[in-house]
Amino acid sequence: MRKLISTALALLMAVSLTACGSGESGRGASADDGEMKVAMIADFADITDMSFNQTSYEACKKWAAANGKEFTYYRAPGDSTADRVAMVDKAVADGYNVIVAPGYAFAGMVIEESALYHDVKFIILDMSAGDLLSDALGDKYDYNPDNWNVKDYYYADNVYCAIYAEEKAGYMTGQYAVKSGHKKLGYLGGMALPAVMRFGYGFVKGADDAAAELGLTDVEVNYAYGNQFNGDADITAAMDTWYHNGTEVVFACGGSIYTSVAEAAAKMDGKVIGVDVDQKETIDGTYGEGMTVTSAMKGLEATINTLLDSIRDDRFEDYAGKIETLGLVSENPEENYVQLPIESTQWNEGFSEEDYRTLVADIVNGKIEVSSDVSAPEPPAEHVKVNYQGNLK
Repeated sequence: MRKLISTALALLMAVSLTACGSGESGRGASADDGEMKVAMIADFADITDMSFNQTSYEACKKWAAANGKEFTYYRAPGDSTADRVAMVDKAVADGYNVIVAPGYAFAGMVIEESALYHDVKFIILDMSAGDLLSDALGDKYDYNPDNWNVKDYYYADNVYCAIYAEEKAGYMTGQYAVKSGHKKLGYLGGMALPAVMRFGYGFVKGADDAAAELGLTDVEVNYAYGNQFNGDADITAAMDTWYHNGTEVVFACGGSIYTSVAEAAAKMDGKVIGVDVDQKETIDGTYGEGMTVTSAMKGLEATINTLLDSIRDDRFEDYAGKIETLGLVSENPEENYVQLPIESTQWNEGFSEEDYRTLVADIVNGKIEVSSDVSAPEPPAEHVKVNYQGNLK
């Protein structure tokens, strides 16, 4: 019933907004015609997740304050395309003409709303061509985006999509974990979605390569998904078991699911690897100093700043219609869109800051290749044992 009501509201709002436009098809509030107003649409993981959504929100808010632009955010009331569409409709009705939306789940919204509001600019984070095609084609999609022209399925002229090379960030954390002396590792993802899987598969590959390089045959990785993006008592219990049975460090990848990992780690003096942003202050400040050894970060703020700058400066045409994978662009780690935090990482003799810089250079120069392929049902490995547990719930 709730879904039907949400869908009806979304359709009603869409009709009324179209009727109130200038008469031109696809006309909404325009950043070209008047003052630029920015709205972020938060999905089911709210802006307090201490991770992807919160970082996106804070980056938008910071940019707007620095540039004297109006900013707000809307949270979708439920996990459906109709809910997300309704929030975009509301934002446009309120006069917002730049929409920032983080996450693959907004694919259906992009397909519907980009065609409806030609003059509204959409900045979508963590959305690939495959995400759009999967939503548009359903069971007809063969999971090969090269076989399709994705622009046939949405109005690309007002949309920019960025995805991140999570596999490379994951690879670096896997290298770090093993070379720092850890042999019992864990990976807990939120849900088995492409971005989360790329982090995990990269993590296993980094650990696998490090074990091979060091001649280790006793490295193990517990690997699972919580099937949600938040921690709870059941997931904490599973993490208790991991740490109790010898797991030393867990890469927690999925919104606020890290809370369950950190709660369990605190009981056994375990370690945690953060995700999306530098989570040291958040995790250590709540659960114990020294718990967070490093974090696999995405350049969310840099992406948002670049795109909002382009709209402000009337250069959005340089980005419109693109779906870009943002990863390593420089041998200087600080200039990349995926990286480890230099200042807060617990560097050591096994993996120093210099080792990290060398690793980044080797990936940039092609000496090391890290695949983004997550088609295998489990993360492949040759030199480490992967204890794959699937969904914990």
